[in-house]
Amino acid sequence: MSRNRTTMSEIAAAAGVSVPTVSKVVNGRPDVAAGTREKVEALLRQRGYQPRRARPEHRIGLIDLVFVDLGSPWAMEILAGVEEVTHRAGTGVVVSAVHGRHRTRPDRRWLENLAARRSDGVLLILSQLSPGQQAQLDDLGIPVVIVDPAGQPAPKVPSVGATNWAGGLTATQHLIGLGHERIAVIGGPPDVLCSRARMDGYRAAMSGAGLKVRPGYVRSGDFLSPTGYQQTTALLDLPTPPTALFVCADQMALGAYEALYERGLRVPDDMSVVGFDDLDEARWAIPPLTTIRQPLTEMAGMGARMLLSLIDGEELETPRVELATPLVVRASTAPPAAVHQA
Repeated sequence: MSRNRTTMSEIAAAAGVSVPTVSKVVNGRPDVAAGTREKVEALLRQRGYQPRRARPEHRIGLIDLVFVDLGSPWAMEILAGVEEVTHRAGTGVVVSAVHGRHRTRPDRRWLENLAARRSDGVLLILSQLSPGQQAQLDDLGIPVVIVDPAGQPAPKVPSVGATNWAGGLTATQHLIGLGHERIAVIGGPPDVLCSRARMDGYRAAMSGAGLKVRPGYVRSGDFLSPTGYQQTTALLDLPTPPTALFVCADQMALGAYEALYERGLRVPDDMSVVGFDDLDEARWAIPPLTTIRQPLTEMAGMGARMLLSLIDGEELETPRVELATPLVVRASTAPPAAVHQA
């Protein structure tokens, strides 16, 4: 295929309309004004537009959904969002997981199995592809969309994420607004994009408030409860422990709860805690967890819709979508007790 192929984006710019409008005209959708349709059709003819359309006779109505971890509650929220969209589209889903601790890329066997069954597309969750894997999928004509990418996706790979930096900033500003100055953070793996963004948001909030990040106050986990427990224990053992924790995943925050409980400390009287995700467990924790809501189901649904559009040969209006991450205030945060403010 020529690299100079006219794109929907170019047609949209020339016609002064959106990419979805051009897509509707290309796909014969009726919900376009007659004048707009004529203008777009004329440009399509003039520029020799050739749709990049998958061949229906080779489509099998199946996509691959690849997780890094299938055992976490957020995986179920992702699955629910994907299933809702694919069910309406009459598309089946093959679910698999990346095997091996701390791995973020599917292995060669997965790629071989994918090639054998010729899935129509791939939705990767908190994962990434090597350049070689991406090239193989390109050769097979299999589109890919990444939800919550582990690393920076290649420019041509569409992705859906959340405003992780803004979420980290908001969480920390909430604690600062309550009067906390000794605020620690427990992040996820440092090599994972969303974790770095949340940690950077924390640092920006601290810097913006003129607060010093004390030695030992920045810790890393793996988004799971045991590391939340371990890192909170380490923070409590510091000569000057924090009065508040921003924990970059709800599951780690629940591990932090356990460590605090074992030390005879109460949330939020002795330690305020903010999580990130807003899983169902956050609402039912004791006390209910203040957290940043990551719209996992909506992210998954958006990713699935983008993938189905690519499978249908449509061009996306934008390759990168980020959904908002609002603060959900519950009972795990409060001003620091006077005895802890020194």
